[in-house]
Amino acid sequence: MTLGCKVNTYESEYVINELKKAGYEIKEFDDICDVYIINTCTVTNNSDSKSRKMIRQAIRKNPNACVVAMGCFIAANPDIQIDGLDIIIGNKDKAKIVSLLDEYFKNKEIINKQYTGRLKEFEDMYITDFPGRTRAFVKIQDGCDNFCSYCIIPFVRGKCRSKEESKVISEVTDLVNNGYKEIVLTGIHTGSFGVDLDTDFADLLEKLVKIDGLERLRISSIETTELNNKVLNVLRNSKVLVDHLHIPIQAGSNEILKAMNRKYDLDFFFEKIKEIRSIRPEISISTDVIVGFPGESEELFETTIDTCRKLEFSKLHVFPYSERKGTASSRMTNKIERGIVKERARKLIEVSHELENNYMNKFINREVEVLIEEVKDGYSYGHTGNYLYVKIKGEYPHNSFKNVRIIKIEYPYCIGE
Repeated sequence: MTLGCKVNTYESEYVINELKKAGYEIKEFDDICDVYIINTCTVTNNSDSKSRKMIRQAIRKNPNACVVAMGCFIAANPDIQIDGLDIIIGNKDKAKIVSLLDEYFKNKEIINKQYTGRLKEFEDMYITDFPGRTRAFVKIQDGCDNFCSYCIIPFVRGKCRSKEESKVISEVTDLVNNGYKEIVLTGIHTGSFGVDLDTDFADLLEKLVKIDGLERLRISSIETTELNNKVLNVLRNSKVLVDHLHIPIQAGSNEILKAMNRKYDLDFFFEKIKEIRSIRPEISISTDVIVGFPGESEELFETTIDTCRKLEFSKLHVFPYSERKGTASSRMTNKIERGIVKERARKLIEVSHELENNYMNKFINREVEVLIEEVKDGYSYGHTGNYLYVKIKGEYPHNSFKNVRIIKIEYPYCIGE
């Protein structure tokens, strides 16, 4: 059971691959199994609740099973004690899952792999296959040093650290040779790749876009401060880098951005988006927004709505503010009532639907290229490079590209033929 981000998805896939190599049969989480593994998340209170729920669910399913919990929720709760939880792993030693299971079955004693201090070494993982997926993820980086005032992740994921550049290139090459046409680069703070190496993110991108057979390269998320001239030059010079960027803004007012300890103001953000669109006029730019941050008045919330509309994002990922113990914002006194936060989230999700429809409608009667990801009931589904979700009548080969004309919008789909 994987909760949370694309980094967790990648790490879980690595764990699955290692278990298969060791002779384990991988089953669904709902089945009765000998081992249950929950890769947890702690980015919000809701994530914590889901993580606890999944751990308890596994223990109830088969009290005799070995239940493993790993990841951010565990790292954030080093003193966790849940009866029936057998192997406890933070954000280090996930790669050792097979030997840890061997040790457990040999001794039948609880194993607790928790560490004090911030993690400083990159835990190497390497994947050559993502069964059932059309796009493959490659984790190139871990950790974060930004310490935004609301965020627990720098504490549980540790310092910024990178996979060796040659290993990233080799992994992407292997995945492409195994038939993957689209690769997604992911990390906790992806754009900081190379800060601990003699390279940087732009240098890596320049090398990756030249890999023979790679049709699409996607960045899972990147901070506006990391979209420097070198990165934008790759965007300018290579069509392999897709027409979509996910750039978190988090708040649409300078007052809240400052309180969040974000590393930019609105002027900087607007200028950067303008620069990106001068290179790729029709690029899709999605974002993350937190609503109900301490001190967010009704006026400041309305400013955020106005900012999102002016920036013409193609989609908003809306997060109600969630207090994380130990962060700077947890000590702030001007908290917003939960009911108000919930209502603001609802309003902003409506704005997101409006912005999504605005962006999608630009492509009616236009020809786009779709990578077919799913085929069912006489229809084919897939995404364009700029992340339009397209539904096409007819069953076409999985993992093939199709040129499609968009004829109408039926949210969340663009209907194509």
